[in-house]
Amino acid sequence: MNDDSNTQKNMTRRQFLATLGMAGVGLAVPAAAAAAAAATAPAEGGEELATLHDLSKCVGCGACVEACREANAHKFPEPKKPFPPMFPATVKAEDWSTRRHVDDRLTPYNWLYIQSARGQYQGQPFEIHIPRRCMHCQNPPCANLCPWGAAARQNNGIVRIDDEICLGGAKCKTVCPWEIPMRQTGVGLYLKLMPTYGGNGVMYKCDRCADRVAKGGQPACIEACPYGVQEIGPRSEIVAKAHALARDMGGYIYGETENGGTNSLYVSPVPFDVLDAAATTGPGKPHLSPVADMMADEDKLALAALLAPVAGVVAGALRLGSRLAGGRRPDPPEGPKPDSGGGGARPSASELLAGGFGKGFTDGASPAPKDGQGGKEGGK
Repeated sequence: MNDDSNTQKNMTRRQFLATLGMAGVGLAVPAAAAAAAAATAPAEGGEELATLHDLSKCVGCGACVEACREANAHKFPEPKKPFPPMFPATVKAEDWSTRRHVDDRLTPYNWLYIQSARGQYQGQPFEIHIPRRCMHCQNPPCANLCPWGAAARQNNGIVRIDDEICLGGAKCKTVCPWEIPMRQTGVGLYLKLMPTYGGNGVMYKCDRCADRVAKGGQPACIEACPYGVQEIGPRSEIVAKAHALARDMGGYIYGETENGGTNSLYVSPVPFDVLDAAATTGPGKPHLSPVADMMADEDKLALAALLAPVAGVVAGALRLGSRLAGGRRPDPPEGPKPDSGGGGARPSASELLAGGFGKGFTDGASPAPKDGQGGKEGGK
């Protein structure tokens, strides 16, 4: 019985390596051509979506955090223990499975948290609460530079990590200006490949409730907020609303141009450098400092161009290997039904919400980098 089990396990590994080799030979040219075509193709379903956070409304109640955890619980990792020893020994396990209750920072089990800043501005006390999660960059370094193709940007602007093929190497976290992705050891494909040498788990972050929005619903955090702090819509409309809101309150904008532009815009009555100085930042607690476009660096652009076709090939091979190894994730629970409203020539927000997910993780390429620096409105 044990011999048969070991043989089956070895055959699974052998099948995977064979698949990887065949995919590398057979898919290299098509993958390169597809990547080049996707880079210039318009987004399906209309303009990408962005979210607007009116920080003057947020009271820090945490309803969005609770809703996020409940809606995404089926995606959370269930690690296998004991963890395999890593080589070299300097590679340490990261285990949040016994601290799932932590909600005052980002973790693999907490993709959204409330960051609070208290202090004085222009002689007046302030208390500002900021829902923090992935910024969903327009030209995300995590997706552009992941060597395995596990991170990708969808056509509707959502940036996701595919937990079926992520090996937990944390390149996405290293290149993220806010260090958003968080790792959980003892889960994922690395356990079936080279558990001692290859990777160290899976990286997790907000995917803007991709399974809900694929069915025409809204992200859970937006739906659950009792104060209307957030809204979602086509990016051009969200940017216009952010500027109008900032003008009305004499406020400031964060996220419009940071890292070349993101799809998470914040408007605050207090400057973001003041908030950054007042808030607690560090591991799992992102800063609010200005961020230059990470992908404007010529070396990173060159690396991304080289990685794009290779990562596409590897991602396809890893998915095939994951299925051969029995690593397919269970289907998510049933989500909300799309509204049955009529539509004109312009796509509705619900239609845009569903855009870009029908073909999986590989159909949305990042756009070319945009010029721009961190910006403010009002007291500029």
